[in-house]
Amino acid sequence: MTESLPVARPVDHGFAKLMPDVDRERAWLLTVDGAPQSYVDLDDPAHLEFEYARRLGHVLDIVAEEGRPLDVLHLGGGALTLPRYVAVTRPGSRQDVVEADRGLLELVLEHLPWPEGSGIAVHAADARAWLENAPADTVDVLVADVFGGSRVPAHLTSVAYAGEVDRVLRGDGVYLANLADAVPFAFLRSQLATFATRFAELALIAEPGVLRGRRFGNAVLVASHRPVDLPALARLTASDAFPARVEHGAGLRDFVAGASPVRDEDAVPSPEPPAGAFGIG
Repeated sequence: MTESLPVARPVDHGFAKLMPDVDRERAWLLTVDGAPQSYVDLDDPAHLEFEYARRLGHVLDIVAEEGRPLDVLHLGGGALTLPRYVAVTRPGSRQDVVEADRGLLELVLEHLPWPEGSGIAVHAADARAWLENAPADTVDVLVADVFGGSRVPAHLTSVAYAGEVDRVLRGDGVYLANLADAVPFAFLRSQLATFATRFAELALIAEPGVLRGRRFGNAVLVASHRPVDLPALARLTASDAFPARVEHGAGLRDFVAGASPVRDEDAVPSPEPPAGAFGIG
């Protein structure tokens, strides 16, 4: 067996590294400027290594009956972990992936190619600009996992952005976003308030320690016009190695109380993670 060697080179928005996992023969970790971006196992695309990715995967599993193909739009590509997951768990799905870093896409395509016929189309473009030009009512699930460095860009946090999300989603569509924050949760609360202006159903998935303010961490926002299967989602997230909690209803309204929706002119990126929060060197 030939030993896999790390790959490192500049991309458009930083310095990328692909590092092989010594425990899994064809698995790779992608970092950009030292921050973990994606983990992909080419032999087992359904394997989701990162905790937040598993939580996004759990929602993708429960938004429709098992195996049903979906039309999915991914804002943020990385190494295409979730598009690969959907391609094998929901064969026949049509997926568009929008990634601003063309150099990163070229690196991933060169070293971690996805199978032909997977239904994945990749676009090198700004997420908001691409979304604004996307046709209305064409997407079952929209997944936003966009980070400039380690921060969610400001132009993907506003009411206007939420309106574009709502326009592109079908009536029973679901929006998922990977966000990051810490106490006092000004960013997270503002995002919930922002999406509450367009969507009746909101939920938040996060580790209890993050929600209690013990550490900086990821939280997954779920927004839709129709209820999703929260009991099933809660069972899945509670069974993970690092269990998470699904907040919704009155508890989530109390969490958001007093927060204001974000206008484009007031939008700011998510907070800078503390040193060592996500980096691996």
